[in-house]
Amino acid sequence: MWRPDRAARLEPGRANVGRLQTHQPYHGGMPVEQRNGWWRPVALPDDLDQPRERANGIVELPAHVYWSGPQRDWDLDDRRQRAQLYEIVLSEGTEDDVRRFVEVDDLIDLWNELWLAPHVRQAWAVHLRRLRGVLLAC
Repeated sequence: MWRPDRAARLEPGRANVGRLQTHQPYHGGMPVEQRNGWWRPVALPDDLDQPRERANGIVELPAHVYWSGPQRDWDLDDRRQRAQLYEIVLSEGTEDDVRRFVEVDDLIDLWNELWLAPHVRQAWAVHLRRLRGVLLAC
């Protein structure tokens, strides 16, 4: 049965895009909970432009971010590898991972080359418009 206390809740610092979405279809006059889909919330730190130590050179992603294949290294000086790393971190990473591995100017430069799930692309496009005033294609 559909219950309002089981509906998706907005988490601070995360886009509420694609969490467990429910609607109220009816079966025999009773509301029924149904999953429309689920995906990991998108980490959107507000302080990306703050000066901090960022990863550079050859890096290895933590297991909670890159968990589905053999461990490997990425060379952030190589554009293609940097784009691959950004795709993974933006899709799977926490706010701390984004702060550590993603440089906003590089993200904007790589935007049209990145493959991102639609909910990730949309959340980041809105976030970058708010942070930097840039309009990026979804």
